[in-house]
Amino acid sequence: MRLAAKVTAGVLLLDQVSKYIVVQGMHLDQRGAIDVVPPYLNFRMAWNRGVNFGLFSGETDWMRWVLIIVALVISLWVWVWIAREPHSRRVNISAGLLVGGALGNVVDRLVYGAVADFLNMSLPGWENPYSFNVADVAIFLGAVGLVLFTGKDHRANEG
Repeated sequence: MRLAAKVTAGVLLLDQVSKYIVVQGMHLDQRGAIDVVPPYLNFRMAWNRGVNFGLFSGETDWMRWVLIIVALVISLWVWVWIAREPHSRRVNISAGLLVGGALGNVVDRLVYGAVADFLNMSLPGWENPYSFNVADVAIFLGAVGLVLFTGKDHRANEG
């Protein structure tokens, strides 16, 4: 449980610091785009009012609060689940990634009214139209980790 808390705090801090540096420090919110290592890594400002890829986005304030509540409920559920019984190191790390990422995006919705997405990765000849952030990567890795590493068979093999 202590490991999950450390990972949660680390992800939340890394996410918020990276957003502050890029969005406000580098003024990406005003510039719109910065080529870092084109086309592989670019900063492209996107304010996401929905979930992944802008799904369920809306300009209404109530949707913002619905998404905040959903993220907090899922985070709380994962936290309670992880605290109820001992889990493997990989499960604790995965839970910390998921909760830290979710809380990072909640902070954005509270502060900015939308999630600050800025990482964009493309390939030569293919321009990715979507941006994401550190919290999104953590949520994805945490969810995959929880799927892969939970269950009695996995705990028995790690013990």
